[in-house]
Amino acid sequence: MVLQGGGVELLGGAMFLGALVLIFTGYPVAFALGGVALIFGAVGIAIGEFDLRFVGSLPQRIFGIMSNYTLLAIPYFIFLGLILEKSKLAEQLLDTVGQLFGPVRGGVAIAVVLVGTLLAATTGVVAATVVAMGLISLPVMLKYGYSKPLATGVIAASGTLGQIIPPSIVLVVLGDQLGVSVGDLFLGALIPGLMLSGALVLLVALVALVRPKMAPALPPEARPYKGWELWRRALVAMVPPVLLILFVLGSIFFGIATPTEAGAVGSVAALIMAAFYRRLSWKVFRDAVVETARFTSMVIFILIGATAFSLIFRGLEGDKLVKDVLVALPGGEIGFIVFVMVLVFILGFFIDFFEIAFIIVPLVLPAAEAIWRAQAEALQMAGNYDLSTEAFVQGKLLWFGIILAMNLQTSFLTPPFGFALFYLRGVAPPEVKTTDMYRGVIPFIAVQVLVLIITIAFPALSSWLPSLRGTPGG
Repeated sequence: MVLQGGGVELLGGAMFLGALVLIFTGYPVAFALGGVALIFGAVGIAIGEFDLRFVGSLPQRIFGIMSNYTLLAIPYFIFLGLILEKSKLAEQLLDTVGQLFGPVRGGVAIAVVLVGTLLAATTGVVAATVVAMGLISLPVMLKYGYSKPLATGVIAASGTLGQIIPPSIVLVVLGDQLGVSVGDLFLGALIPGLMLSGALVLLVALVALVRPKMAPALPPEARPYKGWELWRRALVAMVPPVLLILFVLGSIFFGIATPTEAGAVGSVAALIMAAFYRRLSWKVFRDAVVETARFTSMVIFILIGATAFSLIFRGLEGDKLVKDVLVALPGGEIGFIVFVMVLVFILGFFIDFFEIAFIIVPLVLPAAEAIWRAQAEALQMAGNYDLSTEAFVQGKLLWFGIILAMNLQTSFLTPPFGFALFYLRGVAPPEVKTTDMYRGVIPFIAVQVLVLIITIAFPALSSWLPSLRGTPGG
């Protein structure tokens, strides 16, 4: 049997829906994608509507994943963050900054945001950051009268800053999927990431001003360190992480090292830092290595499953169906961006950022490139753009990657399956209910969406820093 007309494309659409249904049921993502690919590939072969060359190229694709130098940055940054968390250096930093801001209403919550920003700039590991801040700051805030929703919301939201503030694992994955320089994505995400951090601080300050009982200052007995002793502790706790940030990000931004190289050197620097503070032990090292291997293996298996899925999907011409639908959306670029952002936001309620990045990005990328190539050609014909079409498309993809990363960040907070909520639930005391956490993250999600809209409306926020290095902006 041979399908006529667009029948094979509809088979591709059914394949996409089948994968989503399996994922939503809780079946492991890597096996859901790979299994659906095998089933629909066999159906396509049986009805004579599938090119076997797509299957033949799968081994080469998998080998390409294994030898991908860009993706090698993922285990390095994960390991770096786990060393900081397991050696208790992150705990020391959080305790000291909390003491500094303790006399201010909402000071502990502001300290959580600031420490979350610092930890985000050293590693993109959400789990380590949320768990560390949940164990240290949540009991303190609850003990001294903080609102449970505010306390849990600020910890969960601050822990996700590592998904947009470089070096970010999300940006590494998106750079690979979009074919954009990870270093340029790091540069472009810096201003939007710091804007988001500042917006979280403003939200906490506003709550402390309007509802002071929700975010009281710490009493004197909760602040044992004062004067020069406090500042000395602050210097000891903050200078090494700041130097690590400058070392890792500076080497990337100034072109001294690639993100992978900077991640490797940063991992060694984290080990040296932990040893200097006498916090490095065989158990700390072993646990960090094991968790890094576990997390990296999960990412690679998802990517292999997604690669098999995308190849079979293309063989069934499902990519053409998606491209035709997206290009035909009313509103051109604006309609496309709104549709993709809403779709990613909704999917973030149910599946995590790796799944969205590996499934959705390859599907929408051809339409994005087609829309922006047509836009570039129209501008060139009108005499309003003097760079090549490829340079224009690369600039747009850079901006697209950053707004996707900001949107994907919300997937860690949105109930019912926000991973930051799960991590925090695991360390929160029994008196903190899951409903408290759900209510607590809502205003922080709203702030994230607001900053996302601003970044979409003003592309220069994400293109200015890369343009200084000669990369065209969107």
